[in-house]
Amino acid sequence: MYFFKIINLGFLPMLVLLALVLTSVMVHAQNDQSGIISIDCGITKGSTYTDNSTGINYVSDAEFIDSGEIYNISSASDKQLSTLTSFPNNTRNCYTLRPKYGKGNRFLIRASFMYGNYDSKNHLPEFDVYLGPDYWDTMRFNSSSQPRTMEIIHVLLSDFMHVCIVNTNGGTPFISAIEVRPLANHMYNQTDAGSLYAATREISDQNLQQSGIKLTRSSPNLELPFDVMGSAVTPKNLSLSFDIEWDPVNTSDTFFIYMHFAEIEQLKRNQTREFIIYLNGKLWHGPLNPLNHTTTTIPSSQPEAIASRYTLTINKTRNSTLPPIINALELYVLKKLPQKQTEDQDASAIWSIKSVYGVKRHWQGDPCAPRESIWIGLDCSYNDADLPRIIFLNLSTSGLSGEIHPGLANLIMIETLDLSNNNLTGPVPDFLSKLNSLKVLNLKGNNFSGPIPKELLAKAKKGSLRLSIDDADSSLATIWMIKKLKAHEKRKTSKGLEIKKQKYTYSEIKSITDNFKVVIGKGGFGEVYHGHIGDAQVAVKMLSASSQQGDKEFQAEAYLLLSVHHRNLTSLVGYCIEGKHKGIIYEYMANGNLQTHLFDTSSKVLNWEERLQIACDAAKGLEYLHHGCKPPIVHRDVKCNNILLNEKFQAKLADFGLCRAFPTEAATHISTEVAGTPGYLDPEYYLSYRLTEKSDLYSFGVVLLVIITGQPAITRYENDNIHISRWVKLQLAEGDVKSVVDPKILEDFDDDSALKAVELAMECVADTPNRRPTMNEVVMGLNECLVAERARLETKVLDSSTEIVSVDLEDAR
Repeated sequence: MYFFKIINLGFLPMLVLLALVLTSVMVHAQNDQSGIISIDCGITKGSTYTDNSTGINYVSDAEFIDSGEIYNISSASDKQLSTLTSFPNNTRNCYTLRPKYGKGNRFLIRASFMYGNYDSKNHLPEFDVYLGPDYWDTMRFNSSSQPRTMEIIHVLLSDFMHVCIVNTNGGTPFISAIEVRPLANHMYNQTDAGSLYAATREISDQNLQQSGIKLTRSSPNLELPFDVMGSAVTPKNLSLSFDIEWDPVNTSDTFFIYMHFAEIEQLKRNQTREFIIYLNGKLWHGPLNPLNHTTTTIPSSQPEAIASRYTLTINKTRNSTLPPIINALELYVLKKLPQKQTEDQDASAIWSIKSVYGVKRHWQGDPCAPRESIWIGLDCSYNDADLPRIIFLNLSTSGLSGEIHPGLANLIMIETLDLSNNNLTGPVPDFLSKLNSLKVLNLKGNNFSGPIPKELLAKAKKGSLRLSIDDADSSLATIWMIKKLKAHEKRKTSKGLEIKKQKYTYSEIKSITDNFKVVIGKGGFGEVYHGHIGDAQVAVKMLSASSQQGDKEFQAEAYLLLSVHHRNLTSLVGYCIEGKHKGIIYEYMANGNLQTHLFDTSSKVLNWEERLQIACDAAKGLEYLHHGCKPPIVHRDVKCNNILLNEKFQAKLADFGLCRAFPTEAATHISTEVAGTPGYLDPEYYLSYRLTEKSDLYSFGVVLLVIITGQPAITRYENDNIHISRWVKLQLAEGDVKSVVDPKILEDFDDDSALKAVELAMECVADTPNRRPTMNEVVMGLNECLVAERARLETKVLDSSTEIVSVDLEDAR
């Protein structure tokens, strides 16, 4: 919120009207509404109406979002504010719009809100609003009856536009209206520097006195609305200039200024109006002679220099017989929205798939961005130079019917596609064989007819595709042949062996590791060595003769890594099985394991955001094993040592030697020997030998508590060793959440985010397994914690002395 005052007490302004210039866009839209979007949130699905005062057509929001509850406000004066859509469920709810004029075009985007005590709670909510994957602003209210708006001028970098309402635990979020207006190419081209967030567009003061100047009410040739440009402010005393002054809310705010001038009086022959404009004492523009009944707009040519206070001074020149005037002023804060949205081809394809199949998932907003809100069942590739692309899609057991949708052909970067256990019919389409990046295709459990495309079968036989499908007799046939290269077929790069998921000889392993020169890890299986294949670094895990981990577990890990693919699971590069020499080659994780970063004093201290992101990454990997694999897979050894970090501190689960898959999807548990790590091991599993997904939940809950507290799984308390969950309970009983969070963070975290994370971890370690959440619920909960912390970081402002000024433009609107 920005506070302004008109200073220079030597005059009384005749009129102050620095008004919404962009209203003109709305007014001009009356004749051509083909490119605009006007949504009245909360009106009945399918209903429309035309606003009597503006002639603008409004539609229901039901076609733009598939969540929310409708409410009415009887006290609202404007029709668009008399209904709203509230979002009591899900952390993030998004409207998806696709304007007629999309990518590369400039738009005014306005979101309106009026609380009106619609929920009878008399509690003014506070929540965040995002434009696509980027934080826009936090919505706060001064009163129940006062409407609020957010407005931004933004150039679309995608054909899709998402307005997302995010719950930050400040009350149930809602929205009243959304309006999108295309702007002419010549308007607001300063958006080349970034988006323009409207700080204010009005200055008015009820206590200012109006003089007797008669305003012209003819039909002037103005692009801006006449009610804005048909009036002006001027000093009453000819000899005086006048100032407009404001203080930025955030000391880092960078402004763009737009000043609008038009002569509204009929000047006599001997009258001249000419003036010069200064900003903070420096010449900004001039001299200027406003044109009769024609708008002259003077914008900032570049972002204005950051200052603790801004003063616009308008001085008449010596040649002027009349005082200066100004008709309208707009101030915009430059706002960078840096995150990239999903590539349009992929976004269009996945939205089409959602629509055609009626996918019953909380798929809203951008599919891949932000990363913490990626759609369930999807994985994406992220590259600083490119837009996110969809590389993984799991629609198994999703109630799909009909033929395989041709829109899947547009997911050209997809690597894994799982359509198993649905009711899909018709032929298996040939376009699937044209997806050159596809490595895993699961079509089993459907009702396809006709032969499998020959090219698809050829890829499976060559080993470039893992294909799972039911044969003509409906008996399961899995076609997956790993291509075995003979020594003379092994290709070499200029600097070493080519990276691929292939079998390596022991001599090649010795070459890769420089004869096992550098040890980077140890475990019950043996040692892990650093190596190189070409320019790429790898980690090589070798099974020792005295290993506590048997040959069976070692081969199980290799087989599992060949079977699963997820960005939060360590990737297999190759393997070696040659007599007594057995090894697995992984992608190299430059930052080692999580345990080291939490407890090694030589490592940098992970801040709260980093800890939450690591927890989210690990949870997503475990979620994939539990819900993305058919049948589900239980890890059995989730602990901080088995969470590895790459060069960007992205976390990935590792060490799959103890994993177990359920023999059938209907199985609720399997009986197996107890395996795991003390402190992380589920007590229920230890006592009953009954392994379920909830066993991993307990272990992950311990991991989360270790991440939060910086304490080991078995910790010291009053000269005794106790479990970390018991330690947390004792600490909370004696104090608040600050007594639990790792003191190395120095209390630099969001309290609500920390409390929710602790509560989530304690639910995971509940004594009764059926009281523990699912990994889906854990991922959602951690995402909420991460959103809250990032919102705190984005809105964090330095303390600054701000003069209380006389006019609040937001309240005056």
